[in-house]
Amino acid sequence: MFRLLRSVTLALLIHSPFAWSHRHGHQGQVPLVDVQDFAKSDSSKSQTWSEKYGKQIDQPFSGPLSFSHLPYSRCLEDESAAFDIAVLGMPFDTAVTYRPGARFGPYAIRSGSRRQRETRGYTLSWRNNPYELGSKIMDCGDVPVNPFDNALAVDQMEVAYSTLLARPAASNESTALSSVTQKFAKDGKQHPRIVSLGGDHTIVLPILRSLNKVYGPVSVIHFDAHLDTWPAYPGTSTEQSRVTHGTFFYLAREEGLMTNTSIHAGIRCKLTGMADLENDASVGFQLISTDDIDDYGVTAIIKRIRDRVGDSPVYLSLDIDVIDPGLAPATGTPEAGGWTTREVKRIIRGLAGLNFVGADIVEVAPAYDNAEITGIAAADIVHDFLSMLLSSEPPAPHSSWGPARDEL
Repeated sequence: MFRLLRSVTLALLIHSPFAWSHRHGHQGQVPLVDVQDFAKSDSSKSQTWSEKYGKQIDQPFSGPLSFSHLPYSRCLEDESAAFDIAVLGMPFDTAVTYRPGARFGPYAIRSGSRRQRETRGYTLSWRNNPYELGSKIMDCGDVPVNPFDNALAVDQMEVAYSTLLARPAASNESTALSSVTQKFAKDGKQHPRIVSLGGDHTIVLPILRSLNKVYGPVSVIHFDAHLDTWPAYPGTSTEQSRVTHGTFFYLAREEGLMTNTSIHAGIRCKLTGMADLENDASVGFQLISTDDIDDYGVTAIIKRIRDRVGDSPVYLSLDIDVIDPGLAPATGTPEAGGWTTREVKRIIRGLAGLNFVGADIVEVAPAYDNAEITGIAAADIVHDFLSMLLSSEPPAPHSSWGPARDEL
């Protein structure tokens, strides 16, 4: 009898929830559904992924690499690809004067955009989602530039940009924003706009050549630590060697690609002397230094830029080295003492409503980055570009803040 009672007691303990959970380390908690039971559910009917889990979505850390998970097309060969704004990579970096590596810039910027997407594009600062403003935005891949022959590469970039610029805009609706390109185009037609991902800053020369065919000379808003208006570097011996990431604006002025109403923002590089500034003015630029933000403030800088370019067609070019290298180290020619990412983004918001015909961000060289902070900053600025291109005016300051009170 004793043996029988002992056997029954032992069996009850073995099969009790306490004993089961203790063996499996659940501290007295019993799972609601056995994992094995869940895996065997509906075993009589073989379910496809779509039936059981739905769409094969791209997570922030997965999927093909396109900017902000946008639709991707090799637009240069796919003539059916229609867009209002194209994101186009230009992985060129063989005209630099210091550290190379910006050929990987388009990749780094796209990688930095992984947490961005069309369905989650609303920002408090802009109070809009650029992907919901009626324009079709597409990632058109990279221009396959030749890394051995700069003359060939520059021509390839010009042909690529001109090819996309000549496409009809995807949206046929005539709005105040779409009419910007129509207003200034020589043919009186709407043209798509392109946000280019560099690459070193030399890519702007073939871009300005392409824009000139459609719009004529344009004003340039140039965010940079450096002037990029030098005529040539010591030791120049050929015509092609004049084409560098520090001379392209001088060459563009020689070719009549820019108006006399362009402006730099964020300049802080070291110069040979006043001769550099006199040459810069002759190229058609006014200058806002990095220190001006301390002396005059963001609002005054925005006003000066807007007053300078006026009602002309405008191209915006942003070298990532305008930002302090402590915040954006991945660049070829870093200069200490730059603007913060937030200050640059605030100035960009203040430029909305100008007659933009295109924009770029250049000189991101991820080999010098840390934890992708430069690529992430660059991707966020591209998102700002999209809102800037599609907004008719700068966003108003938030009105929910009441007057400040002294609590002491």
